[in-house]
Amino acid sequence: QVQLVESGGGLVQPGGSLKLSCAASRSIFSFYALGWYRQAPGKQRELVASITGGGRINYANSVKGRFTISRDNAKNTVYLQMNSLKPEDTGVYYCSAKNFELGPWDYWGQGTQVTGSS
Repeated sequence: QVQLVESGGGLVQPGGSLKLSCAASRSIFSFYALGWYRQAPGKQRELVASITGGGRINYANSVKGRFTISRDNAKNTVYLQMNSLKPEDTGVYYCSAKNFELGPWDYWGQGTQVTGSS
């Protein structure tokens, strides 16, 4: 069973930065893609950023220019650098991984809370 463990969440003032990490229990080379989702209170979970094994990256429009997804294959870890945080970035952030391009997101972490508030 694959485990994804997120860390790095917390409380941050608007305009601040946080870096989330997600450590996988197996080589991230084995996944087609890794991604970060978030779920704000009362809203559906949304895909914030994703990165494939080939390095193709996609961002939600709401975070373009502020968030950066990256991966460290040697550490089996994917990161989400979040800058210029806004209150609307508040939510639980989940790491996810999928095995196939057209398949579902197969594995999920437990989530880490990010709160943007003054």
